[in-house]
Amino acid sequence: MRFLLDAEQAEFGRTLDRMLGAADTPSVVRAWADGDPGPGRALWSRIAEAGVFALAVPEAHDGVGLLPVELVLAYVELGRHAVPGPVVETAAVATLLAGLPDGGGAAKEWLPRIASGDAVVTLGAGPGGYVADADAADAVFVVDGTQVRRAAGRGPLLESADPARRLFRVERGEVIASDAGPAVSRARDLAALLTAAQSLGVGLELLRRTVEYVGQRKQFGVEIGSFQAVKHRVADALLGLEFARPLLFGAALSMSAADVAGAKVAAGEAAHRAARTALQLHGAVGYTQELDLSLWLRKARPLRDAWGTPAQCRERVVTGAGIGARPAAGGRG
Repeated sequence: MRFLLDAEQAEFGRTLDRMLGAADTPSVVRAWADGDPGPGRALWSRIAEAGVFALAVPEAHDGVGLLPVELVLAYVELGRHAVPGPVVETAAVATLLAGLPDGGGAAKEWLPRIASGDAVVTLGAGPGGYVADADAADAVFVVDGTQVRRAAGRGPLLESADPARRLFRVERGEVIASDAGPAVSRARDLAALLTAAQSLGVGLELLRRTVEYVGQRKQFGVEIGSFQAVKHRVADALLGLEFARPLLFGAALSMSAADVAGAKVAAGEAAHRAARTALQLHGAVGYTQELDLSLWLRKARPLRDAWGTPAQCRERVVTGAGIGARPAAGGRG
């Protein structure tokens, strides 16, 4: 059986690619990493206008319903263009609030704003966890067991492998909903799925830039891309990414915990392999922060570990448990 995107879905992906390609995302990423969210918020509004966040919001709250396949398609492009900010966490909050049994007030307040792009929100998945981009968010939500709370404050900026993934610890605040276990599980699974989609996009862009570089860089008078060893490295990276792609879209169709965990492992490991390949084949220049390549290189490892490390996800593939036992929301690595 073959699963293919229909014409409308394919055009949606191409439209996002064109829009983000014209947005100079490297400068947006660098500004975000320096603590200036202005360019990122402007790009956020354009992404929302394209309908991305509405895909995670029910129609009753000005969205178009939860559409996991379309969300995955969009988040691959967000990863491919290194879009900064809590894009995964915002979609997870939308799913969380929509599913709360006693959180109707919070849903009415925040879901329309999420769909329109008026609000940037983020999510902490447990006590002592790290919350991404709490300084730029209009609201920070925290999962405390089966309770959902609004954060009351945040601590200082923590060190992260990806400077554009700004991590904070937060103080738990007022309880928005109790006994929210099913909604929390769905939100965590969606966060894991969309993080996997971002990882795939990051890996695809790293591979594209690497292929372009080895086709231009010469050694002994010939392009290094003609060397057999280089071809093998690139081919291995490509195979990993192409293997992850159907797992990712299959998980979006089923939304089963085991499928999501399997896709998360495959995409995260493939992107990490693509990052190692890109770094090594670019040689010494690959280590420089001035090179735009570094913006994608520094995302691969944190995304691999965020919302479920490879070890946790492999365990869940075997057990069928949801992405929720020991979340790694911040991806401290």
